[in-house]
Amino acid sequence: MPDAMTSPPGPSAPSHRRRLLVLAICCMSLLIVSLDTTVLNVALPSMARDFDATLPGMQWAIDAYTLVLASLLMLAGSTADRVGRRRVFMIGLTVFTAASVACSLAPNLEALVAFRMVQAVGGSMLNPVAMSIITNTFTDPRERARAIGVWGGVVGLSMAAGPLVGGVLVDSVGWRSIFWVNLPVGLAALALTWRFVPESRAPKARRPDPVGQLLMIALLGSLTYAIIEGPHAGWGSAEIVVFGVVALAALVGLLVYEPRRAEPLIDLRFFRSAPFSGATVVAISAFAALAGFLFLSTLYLQDVRGLDALHAGLWMLPMAVMTLVCAPLSGRLVGSRGPRIPLLVAGVAMTASGVLFAAFDAQTSNGTLVLGYVVFGLGFGFVNAPITNTAVSGMPRAQAGVAAAVASTSRQIGSTLGVAVIGAVLASGVAGSSYATAFDGAARSCWWIIAGCGLAVLLLGALTSGRWARETARRTAERLTPPGDADPAGQPAAVAERQGPGGGR
Repeated sequence: MPDAMTSPPGPSAPSHRRRLLVLAICCMSLLIVSLDTTVLNVALPSMARDFDATLPGMQWAIDAYTLVLASLLMLAGSTADRVGRRRVFMIGLTVFTAASVACSLAPNLEALVAFRMVQAVGGSMLNPVAMSIITNTFTDPRERARAIGVWGGVVGLSMAAGPLVGGVLVDSVGWRSIFWVNLPVGLAALALTWRFVPESRAPKARRPDPVGQLLMIALLGSLTYAIIEGPHAGWGSAEIVVFGVVALAALVGLLVYEPRRAEPLIDLRFFRSAPFSGATVVAISAFAALAGFLFLSTLYLQDVRGLDALHAGLWMLPMAVMTLVCAPLSGRLVGSRGPRIPLLVAGVAMTASGVLFAAFDAQTSNGTLVLGYVVFGLGFGFVNAPITNTAVSGMPRAQAGVAAAVASTSRQIGSTLGVAVIGAVLASGVAGSSYATAFDGAARSCWWIIAGCGLAVLLLGALTSGRWARETARRTAERLTPPGDADPAGQPAAVAERQGPGGGR
C-alpha cells in the first residue's frame, strides 16, 4: 500500500502550478482580511477625533468585526463543506468587498460599527474556507505544511504593509481611504476564484445547527460586551452582571447541548486530541497578545509620543518584518520537524517581549522599543503555522472545513478578548487622570498580560507536542473516522493525516 504522505497526486489532482495558483488566490483573501485589521489600528486615533469617540468606542470599531467573525466562522466552514467551498468563498469576497466600500462612507461611529459587522459576515466565509480549500488541494502533509507557512507569511506581509499603507493613506487622504484598499484586491480575487479554483465539498453534508450557532453568538457577544463596558458601567452593575450571566449560561448550554447532536456546530470530540486542544488555546493566547500589542502600540505612539500615523507605522515595521521573515521558516520547520520547535520559539520570544515592556519599560528608549518589537514579531511569526497545521492534522478530510474554522475562530476569539481585556485594563488605569500622564503606569499591567499570553504559548506548546499528546491525537482520529472512510491512497484519512509533518515526531 503506498504511503499517503509521499505518494504522488492522482490523475485527477491539480498540477503543481495550479495548486500554487490556488494558494495565491486563497492568500489574497487572507491579505485583505489581515490588512484590514492592521490598517485600522493605525487609523484609530484619526477616527476617534473625527467621530469624537471614547476608548470603548475605539475598542468596538475593532471588536465588532472580530466578534461577528468569531461567531460565524464555524457556521461558514460547515456550510462550505456542505454547499461548496468555492461558492461560499466567492459570496464571502463579494460581501466583504461591498461592506468595505460602505465602511468608507460611514457618517458616524455607530454606522461604521454596523458596516464592520457586515464586513465580518463576508470575512467569515473567507479564511476558514480558504484554509479548507488549501487542505484539500495540498494533500501531501509536508507540502501542506509549507503552503501553510506561506499562508502565515501573508499575515506578516499584511503586518508589514498595513502600518505603512495605513499611515500613508491616513496622513495624505484620510482614514476612510484605508477601506478602499480592499476593493481592487477583492475584485481580483473574485475573478480569479471564478476562473481557477475548483469546486469541492465534503462527501457527507453536515446539517445546520441553529441552536448551537445562537449559543455561540450569545456567549461571545455577552462576554465581550461585559469586558469592554465593565470599567465604565461598573463591574458590579446590574447591566454587566446580566451579560456575565448570559455568557455563562450560553457556555453551559453549548457544553450540554452540542454532545447530544449527531452533527453539532462544535464537535467536542475534537478536543479529546491534546494537540488540537493545545492549538486552540495557543491560538487564543497568541492572537490576544497580538491584538493587545497592536492596540497598545498604536495608542502609545500616536497619543503619548504624538507621532502621526505614518511615523507610528514605521516604528511598528520591525515587528512586521520579523513576522514576514519567520512565518515561512516556521512552516518549513513544521513540515520537517513537527510543531514543537516553532511553538517553543514563539512562546519564549513573545514572553520575553512582554517582559521587556512590563519590567524594563522598553518603550522609554528608542533602542529597547525597537528590540521589543523585533522580539515580538519573531515570536508571532513562528506561532501561526503550527497552530493551523496541528488543527487540521489528524482530522478526517470530510471535516476539514470545520476543523480549520475552529482554529480560525480561536484566532478571532483571541483578537476580540485581547482588545477587550487590554482596553478594559487600560481604561481602569487611566480613569480620573491625564491620559498621557497615566498611560505608562496603566499599560504596565497590560504588558504583563501580554507576557502571560506568551508564557501560555510556551507551556502549552511543550505539553501538547510530546508523545502523550500524539497518542491522544491518534485515538481521536480513529474515533472520528467512519468505518471504510479512506483517502485516495487507500488509508483512512485520519490515519494518513496523523502521519503528518515530520512523520509524527
